[in-house]
Amino acid sequence: MSDPTTTPDVDAVVIGAGFGGIYMLHTLRDRLGLSARAFEKGGGVGGTWYFNRYPGAKSDTEGFVYRYSFDQDLLQEWNWNTRYLDQPDVLAYLEHVVERYDLGRDIRLNTEVTGAVFDERTDLWRITTATGETLTCRYLVNALGLLARSNVPDIPGLDDFAGRLVHTNAWPDDLDITGRRVGVIGTGSTGVQFIVAAAPRTEHLTVFQRSPQYVVPSGNRPVAQAEVEQTKENFDGIWEQVRGSAVAFGFSESDVPAMSVSAEERRRVFQENWDIGNGFRFMFGTFCDVATDPEANAEAAGFIRSKISDIVDDPETARKLTPTDLYAKRPLCDEGFYETFNRDDVELVSVRETPIVEVTPAGVRTADGVTHELDVLVLATGFDAVDGNYRAMDLRGRGGQHIDEHWAEGPTSYLGVSMSGFPNMFMILGPNGPFTNLPPSIETQVEWIGELVGHAERSGARTVEPTPEAERDWTTTCREIADATLFPQADSWIFGANIPGKTNTVMFYMAGLGQYREKLREVTDAGYEGFVLTRESEPAAI
Repeated sequence: MSDPTTTPDVDAVVIGAGFGGIYMLHTLRDRLGLSARAFEKGGGVGGTWYFNRYPGAKSDTEGFVYRYSFDQDLLQEWNWNTRYLDQPDVLAYLEHVVERYDLGRDIRLNTEVTGAVFDERTDLWRITTATGETLTCRYLVNALGLLARSNVPDIPGLDDFAGRLVHTNAWPDDLDITGRRVGVIGTGSTGVQFIVAAAPRTEHLTVFQRSPQYVVPSGNRPVAQAEVEQTKENFDGIWEQVRGSAVAFGFSESDVPAMSVSAEERRRVFQENWDIGNGFRFMFGTFCDVATDPEANAEAAGFIRSKISDIVDDPETARKLTPTDLYAKRPLCDEGFYETFNRDDVELVSVRETPIVEVTPAGVRTADGVTHELDVLVLATGFDAVDGNYRAMDLRGRGGQHIDEHWAEGPTSYLGVSMSGFPNMFMILGPNGPFTNLPPSIETQVEWIGELVGHAERSGARTVEPTPEAERDWTTTCREIADATLFPQADSWIFGANIPGKTNTVMFYMAGLGQYREKLREVTDAGYEGFVLTRESEPAAI
């Protein structure tokens, strides 16, 4: 008879039911035959796409590659009718996948996991929920979401606002901004989307901008069924290209240096991609060195600045909207962002020039003494990205070490999926995973984690975890790759710069999905190099 102290309640627990958690549950349960349960704090599946219901919410990856590729029948059956998918479309798709595989019976909704502690006596993880429930498992997979923990700014008087205060990551179903005086703080990807969608609905929209952004058109448009069918016929080639590419956005990245062609040719290429649309395409599909060479970057930035000057009617508003720093943050795109500021009912406030002093019951007071009266105040202030949700849990590995201790100098991992001292624990989109269109990276990591768990099961392993050396080496590799780009020179959430007091550190592997997949193959072919397999109390290299 099995020792009850070492027999887990379930083989595996998955935390989160977004793109990553859904596919991980399917892999563990249906492919590996393990007993598995997923916990989701939201009232439905979808993760980011469940919580982010703000006006304008959509993927800025083209819809034909913003989906799973593992199910050929699903690829052929599921249709789309616009170039980009709106939030309801993505959520409906994920709900369909859950229903298709009958995953709902093993997903606990409205259940937030607050703690996960590794018990070295039993080699099991003990999971605790917000309601005080506990259960044990052998394998723990965190699918917490890369962009999931809301960043709420510390602004005096925020709680005193008499109107409706909302964060875009928790948009309530009953909020209608039609005909209201609305203020929005933030002009990142979420803010840009909200501003474009909200302006035609509101009585007046006040945009509080900290940093001007480089925004290119998205090129969103209807997609005819004939184009959908043609794409479906080419899916094998499309996904082969995606998996071998850098950013996995479904276009071929350029291999032409910007300064190797004439000024006229550069402008032609920039204009062509501006007309096609998409932020990642403009940064990576125009020339190969926009993100690495200062001169090439300046050419791309200058082109976008010229567009702002051409589009925005009021010179002062155009000046405030025009960035002067590097074009080296996450690329943004939307439909008519700069054009929105030509509306009489849209006002731009540069909080670098006139800082927000406080929020009053009536609205937002700025340093020039003006109180911007509002009915609704929207915080489009983004996320404590990558590691925020991990640190919010009581997550402890060997020796009771809290995740905050392990990450005292910034979040680290081995291959973006595991950490030393946290046995049998895996992460989907953990720190120093690939900087790409997310579903293809999620699939890559889920499938690789599944292969490693399957190997551990066949080997009779009690635990599997990376060595500290492997984790340090991977962190160094990611730092060196990032430093070869211009991204670290810009204040960006990509490096944690949006959170006051947060250590500015590398949080992504920036060499691309193709090279990342090749690295995973190398690790596997070398017998899971960097990992240690433990049988009973004796460690042995895998």
